[in-house]
Formats: sequence, structure tokens, C-alpha cells
Amino acid sequence: MRKVLVLEDESSIRSFIVINLERAGYEVIEAETGEEALEKLAANPDTRAALLDIMLPGIDGIEVCRRIRLSDPHIGIIMLSARSQEMDKVTGLMTGADDYITKPFSPAELTARVDALLRRMGDAPATGAQEPGGELSQPPFRLNLTNRTLEKNGQRVRLTQVEYAIVKLFMENRGKALSREEILDTVWGHGYFGEPKIVDVNVRRLRIKLEDDAQEPKHILTVWGFGYKWNVE
Repeated sequence: MRKVLVLEDESSIRSFIVINLERAGYEVIEAETGEEALEKLAANPDTRAALLDIMLPGIDGIEVCRRIRLSDPHIGIIMLSARSQEMDKVTGLMTGADDYITKPFSPAELTARVDALLRRMGDAPATGAQEPGGELSQPPFRLNLTNRTLEKNGQRVRLTQVEYAIVKLFMENRGKALSREEILDTVWGHGYFGEPKIVDVNVRRLRIKLEDDAQEPKHILTVWGFGYKWNVE
């Protein structure tokens, strides 16, 4: 059974999330504080995803996200935010979150977002098609499709699974202008509940990791008013 951590200090909201995830077939670990969440993640290294409330006493959700990403680029992270916390959403994504859900949300949206996140991470059903092995080599980059890892000039670049999916899409469409909507549909899935700007935030994060100068990108180019294009020599 796939294991999910839920960090939420309001007991009624936490119970709502837990009940619906358990109904969807997930094993849920509950945490009320950031400190407790980090302790429980350390004790449960097989946890596949974490839902982190942003506003918490003590260590907030963004700091929990940052600490998780220091040690684990692979776990899926969804931030839980109120409508008024726009900057916190962007900060959470830049810190390493894969997605965010705005409160209030429905049970259908909750489970759909968690399901989609785990699909992006490669947790396909047993009957589903497996991603082919091999690699994509476009110097100075080499993407290993079996291990889902990226190297630049022979050095490993730590990517989240969403970042991996975006890089894979770029490398498979070298030189082609990809619209934000196309990137969103391919990486986050058709029917994604969130906003297209999540693409822009993830591209900003990728430029920091992949470009020699994120302010003057040479590989992930902006196609103004449309989207982005992958460029290598």
C-alpha cells in the first residue's frame, strides 16, 4: 500500500484528508507539527508523498519542505495553502514542492492530485505500461530513463520527479517550442485542477539547477507569449 504523510495542525481538516486518502487506498501517516512530520518521515523512509500545510506553529510547511528536499529529491510534495497565501505558494514551489492545493478542496480533487503526483513519480498500476529504459544524450546533458536521473558534464543533478518529467519532455522535443498548456498536460496530466503558472515556477527552479547563469539561460529558452524551448548545441 502506498504511504502518504499528512501534516496539518487543524484536526478537522486533517481528519477530512486522512479519511478520504484511506478510502482511496492509501496508508496515511498523520502529523500535527513540522517537527513531528520530520520525525515520522525519518521513521518511514518508504513514504511516497507528503501533504504539507504551509501555516503551522513552530516549523512551517515551507521549512519542512526545504528540509525534506535536502535529503530526498524523490518523495512527492504537495503544499496545502489558503487562497490568500499566493506568495507562500510560489515560495513552496521554489523550495521544492511539486504541487499545491488551495483550501477548501473537494475529496475528488484531493485524491486526483495525489494520484496524479504518484503517477508522475512512476508509481503506475501493475497493469500499466512501463517506461522504456535507455538514455537520452544531448551534451552536456545525459538523462537516464531507467534510473530517472540527469547528469550535466558527468555530474549528477538532483531533480524532483516533476523536474525529471519536464526535462524528459524537453529533451524528447529538442528545438521545438512547447506551450505552457502542452507542458502542463504532459507532466501534470489532462484535467489538472491547478494553474498554468506552476509551469513557470518549475522552469525557474530548473534554470537554477541546469543553467550556468539562470538569468541568461542558454538551454531552457522562453518563447514569449507561448512557452519554452529546449536548446543544446
